[in-house]
Amino acid sequence: MTPDDLDFFADKSLSNRKNARMNSPTTGLRVASVIFALFFLGHLLRLITHASVMLGSYHVPMWPSVVALIVAGLLSIWMWQLSSLRGIA
Repeated sequence: MTPDDLDFFADKSLSNRKNARMNSPTTGLRVASVIFALFFLGHLLRLITHASVMLGSYHVPMWPSVVALIVAGLLSIWMWQLSSLRGIA
């Protein structure tokens, strides 16, 4: 067993300093915001192109995409605004 193998058991405070950017709430909120924005764009594309969605033999109407578009857009904006607040990271 080498000293590098023992890094797995390192003190939590040491590992936080190594990965400070990955442990940042700002980074997490921005990643979540981008993911919600991608969902927003996907539903927007479905509404613009009138793409048909079938689940088995069931044809999914357009109104769930309208609801999902609104929810994903609001969550994306909200997460981005939260990530821009001072004092969280």
